Amino acid sequence: MSANTNLSLAQMMADAATQVEAEMGTLLLTAGESGHQLYEAMRHGTMNGGKRMRPFMVMQSAAMFGVDAACALRVAAAIEFVHSYSLIHDDLPAMDDADLRRGKPTVHKVFDDATAVLAGDGLLTFAFEVLSEPDTHADANVRCRLVKALALAAGPLGMVGGQMLDLLAETAPIEDAAEITRLQQMKTGALISFSCEAGAILGKASHTARHALHNYAHDLGLAFQIVDDLLDVQGNEAETGKPVGRDSEVGKATFVSILGIDRARDQADVLATQAAAHLDMFEDRAAYLQALARFVVERKT
Repeated sequence: MSANTNLSLAQMMADAATQVEAEMGTLLLTAGESGHQLYEAMRHGTMNGGKRMRPFMVMQSAAMFGVDAACALRVAAAIEFVHSYSLIHDDLPAMDDADLRRGKPTVHKVFDDATAVLAGDGLLTFAFEVLSEPDTHADANVRCRLVKALALAAGPLGMVGGQMLDLLAETAPIEDAAEITRLQQMKTGALISFSCEAGAILGKASHTARHALHNYAHDLGLAFQIVDDLLDVQGNEAETGKPVGRDSEVGKATFVSILGIDRARDQADVLATQAAAHLDMFEDRAAYLQALARFVVERKT
């Protein structure tokens, strides 16, 4: 990290998490009636802690291009709404059937399956409402680009499509790392890519700048997923805040099952180094995003 960076990455991420949680809370208050079961479920699925890594990426990439912090914060909240929706649905009995998320009961456990489905649906659609509003950016073209980019990242060519491939892999196991890479680029990497490129969209950055952020996100997303696979094998529920060992229980192929623990760890390290190098052109402006690449491979949750 640059000597000009005054706060540690941990402090910056904690500050960003506090800011985005406050913004999400404010936005959710405007979304619907307080005390209504749907909105209580939406709040339970979002206001439950976590690293808020995707919002942090939005805020840092936006700062690189001098974007107004209030605009960036709205986009950061929107991406976390989408991420939270995906976790609510992932935890359902029809998917991963998880009882815990971030150490707390999942939405369908606190409420019921139907409410969890609707809470996820509500968060997804609300995210696009937030992006479409003038407070997000004065330029309607920028808002349209944000909406389209998030739709591509979250839809059948991105996260949802990757989730489908992941489900299919439980009955038709994946045989090689290239197939897993494709799956994870869609399931996990697409939202990470949006989070990094959103700042460039908001700042009307050059194609070269946006391409560099895209390459950074590509390598970071794969490193993130490899570490997730490692934590599923080597982690414990107390640290991760969610059940571990499920992938091996259902016979699902992962980076770890194909590469082995040592090769998977080495590959994550290589990807993190590559990710940081993609941002060298930005010099000190990218110091925190470069530090984030190392954080991703060293995390325990």
